[in-house]
Amino acid sequence: MTATQPMPRAGADTGQAWWRGATIYQIYPRSFADSNGDGIGDLPGITAHLDHVARLGVDAIWISPFFTSPMVDYGYDVADYRDVDPTFGTLADFDALIARAHELGLKVTIDLVFAHTSDRHAWFVDSRSAKHSAHADWYVWADANPDGTPPNNWQSVFGGPAWTWDARRQQYYYHQFLKEQPQLNAHLPAVQAALLDVTRFWLERGVDGFRFDALNHSMFDPSLTDNPPATGDHPRTRPYDFQVKTFSQNHPDVVGFVERIRAVCDDYGAVFTVAEVGGDGAMPLMKAYTAGEHRLSSAYGFDFLYAPELSADLVAKVMRDWPDAPCADGLSEGWPSWAFENHDAPRCLSRWADEASRGPFARLALALLTAMRGNVFLYQGQELGLLQDDIPFHLLKDPEAIANWPLTLSRDGVRTPMPWNAQAPHGGFTRGEPWLPLSAGNIARAVSAQEGDPDALLTHTRAMIALRRAHPALRLGAIEALRAHGDVLTFTRRLDDEMIHCAFNIGKTAHVHHSPPGEVILTLNGADTRHLPAWGVVFVKATA
Repeated sequence: MTATQPMPRAGADTGQAWWRGATIYQIYPRSFADSNGDGIGDLPGITAHLDHVARLGVDAIWISPFFTSPMVDYGYDVADYRDVDPTFGTLADFDALIARAHELGLKVTIDLVFAHTSDRHAWFVDSRSAKHSAHADWYVWADANPDGTPPNNWQSVFGGPAWTWDARRQQYYYHQFLKEQPQLNAHLPAVQAALLDVTRFWLERGVDGFRFDALNHSMFDPSLTDNPPATGDHPRTRPYDFQVKTFSQNHPDVVGFVERIRAVCDDYGAVFTVAEVGGDGAMPLMKAYTAGEHRLSSAYGFDFLYAPELSADLVAKVMRDWPDAPCADGLSEGWPSWAFENHDAPRCLSRWADEASRGPFARLALALLTAMRGNVFLYQGQELGLLQDDIPFHLLKDPEAIANWPLTLSRDGVRTPMPWNAQAPHGGFTRGEPWLPLSAGNIARAVSAQEGDPDALLTHTRAMIALRRAHPALRLGAIEALRAHGDVLTFTRRLDDEMIHCAFNIGKTAHVHHSPPGEVILTLNGADTRHLPAWGVVFVKATA
């Protein structure tokens, strides 16, 4: 099937919404493909390489922020929600990207950052100008304590107090991240209305879905109550880690805003909406934001993104959290989404596998991800087995890593450019000097080096996505008979009369395993229906 002939996508033969059970490919635009030689990826670069994404067999792409921004946090500090930053191109370039993606059968989802803006956004410029300006209360302002200190003890994710003094208003403003990212007052109906208009703007341009960044950060306790101190033994590398974020985020009123977002999206058809919900106690929020038919489609799980190792027990615990059963309040349970790595989290092979095991482990990890109940998110380069790059301090761009050096692992190491051609300078990413360096090891894993190789991870990735697409039980089925015993993980995916038994040995020691009778549809790393060697995998389509 050629790249211009769209492959069948999730939901096409089941009557389900296109996004349920979908495989979604994340693109970090600065690092995907540079079309103009300035060393930074851009929208035309994405468009030119969409054939590669379509050949993977995925259903959709998710593009990280490309909006107008001073790039203090590389696009997550938005100065204009309705335009493209010149670094990445123009609105016409985005329209061309949408058209090409749809031609290839790919849906397009984008990030919307509704917790904060850039301090250069026109709303904030007006808000800080006077206490009675048109946007005066669109952000979170508070007077100083009598001794001049900030109004409470809330801490920033990036280090230090979450409050910065502004001489123009003679008040502090709140920022959960960088001081250049002032917090929107999403409790205010006018702010919600403006953000919903932003949503409509992109829907009108043909966007098929949204990931809502840091959604649980979008509201706070209006009384500005101090957070309590954290207890227990856990890593504390930043002041932020010393508190339980009881009052600075996770406000219950977010659910009402979620329902307003869903209502707007419903006006445009089967739009996919996924919430990013991180931090302690995320699971109840993920459930709340996705329960029933009037909230978001899915929630993006963090369970694997920072896990130091992959284990059968971890996978079983995570899957039990989403049992495909009604919620306690009687609403239907939401639909989970899973990723093993992304633009913020280290490459999974660098975290989970030693050098000797990386080949077979990578195959196991992709088989596991595509067999889990929920949506699959792949991060660019994951299909190539890219590793975390080591970026020296003098080349760091990540403000969090610079502020917390050396205790915070740099996000730059997972954001290094995508290698397209192993024989070209900079892996074919750019004709200029790349904004972050590519390692020789990752250049050797370029698309060109793997294309056409039946043993390459790229070939395996395509095969696993095709297998999931070919079996509705893997895309949409319930989880049954879930067991973790030592390194061995087993479960059955069932939809109607189709049952697929999946067994994984997430370890280096061989185990005996007895699969049920049926058609063997996958074996990896020397496994069969009776034996699971190190990193062995077997899928059996069981007979009724």
